[in-house]
Amino acid sequence: MKWSVMQFLLILFLGGMIAFNIWCGIQIHTLSGHRAAIKKDYSQVNSISYGLLSVNAWKDNIQKILINRIQDFSFSPEQERSLKIQISKALNAIITKGDSMLNQNQKTFSGKIKKIAVKALVNTDDIRKKVPQFSQAVIDEIKKPENRDKLKTLATEKIDELAIQTRDSLVDTAAFRMILANYNAKTVDEFNDKTATIIKDLQAEIYRFCYLVIGSMVLLLIAWWFFRKAESLRKPLFILSVVLAIVVLVIGLTTPMIEIDARIKKLEFLLLGQQVQFHDQVIFFQSKSILDVVKILLSTKKTDSMLVGALILVFSVIFPFSKLISTEIYLLGNEKIRKNKILNFLAFKSGKWSMADVTVVAIFMAYVGFKGILDNQLQYMNFKTETLTSIATNETSLQPGFIVFTSFVLYGLCLSEILKRISHSSGKIR
Repeated sequence: MKWSVMQFLLILFLGGMIAFNIWCGIQIHTLSGHRAAIKKDYSQVNSISYGLLSVNAWKDNIQKILINRIQDFSFSPEQERSLKIQISKALNAIITKGDSMLNQNQKTFSGKIKKIAVKALVNTDDIRKKVPQFSQAVIDEIKKPENRDKLKTLATEKIDELAIQTRDSLVDTAAFRMILANYNAKTVDEFNDKTATIIKDLQAEIYRFCYLVIGSMVLLLIAWWFFRKAESLRKPLFILSVVLAIVVLVIGLTTPMIEIDARIKKLEFLLLGQQVQFHDQVIFFQSKSILDVVKILLSTKKTDSMLVGALILVFSVIFPFSKLISTEIYLLGNEKIRKNKILNFLAFKSGKWSMADVTVVAIFMAYVGFKGILDNQLQYMNFKTETLTSIATNETSLQPGFIVFTSFVLYGLCLSEILKRISHSSGKIR
């Protein structure tokens, strides 16, 4: 009677813990999906296609620089002297042209009268002597605040007109504007500030739930240690342990494991005396779970990719599930069922065929490899001179899915060892 009460209490407690872990798994999956979507939007808005390689971005920067230069423009003494010389040349050319036209033979009587009158009243040499005064008068008119503002306005309007005619035909700006609108952001900087805060909060929350799941596995293993001699508790304890393992496996398979993120953190240089800046220019971004990778490989329709996808699916997904279910059947079945060769293979020998542990190592090696390659390539984009600064960063990182999946592999090894020991210690588990 004592053990039946203990069984009930154990099932009640562990059942509640498993339900809690299922809820944690749902939260991890939901929050990870939400974070991945935001990160995708972030990488798209900050893509190098919308920044450093965008005609629109360069147009905006150059337009701003030119307008600032126009607004700040004023004649220096040297420029004023140069302009005066050019105006004088133009005025002298006009006088020369007018004089030559006047000296042409006039065929009509009225034309001859006009020629004689102009000759008598106008002395071109006197006019030429006054050209410097006329030139200075023109400059004085230009320098008047109201006339200078009119010229600046005309120049600015012309630049705006040219800017409107210049557009990037290769970039979908509608999608860009739609993403900003979805986050109620008017500028890229406002969008970046909002998404950075959301991503940071989501990541912290995801890790919190992951640690709760890992803590549950540790708690179950501790329970095994305390109840290792209570044979009547072995069956319910092992069944619930396997159920938890299945829950953790599902979480690990559906949660992103690795995030590859290469970007130009900062690019600054001088253009026409003013500083041009590009920040967080994303060159490449991907965040995938194991099931995402399998889905992508199988959808390529290429034989080699489909074969790799099928192998990952069989050895990293199907085999672990089959092993866990087989251990349950072995534990609950009678002697005849336990002697089944296929069941024995899946329960005790399929571990060496399962690639779950190999997958963990492969993902870690892929992380180290990608990080090393990107670090090596991005170092050539890091330089600093008096007029140009470029900082490229590699923000590739392992994600919560890797931690959960690794925890599952270690937990599964412990369960395999527990099953072997309780099978050997008792021919029939109660």
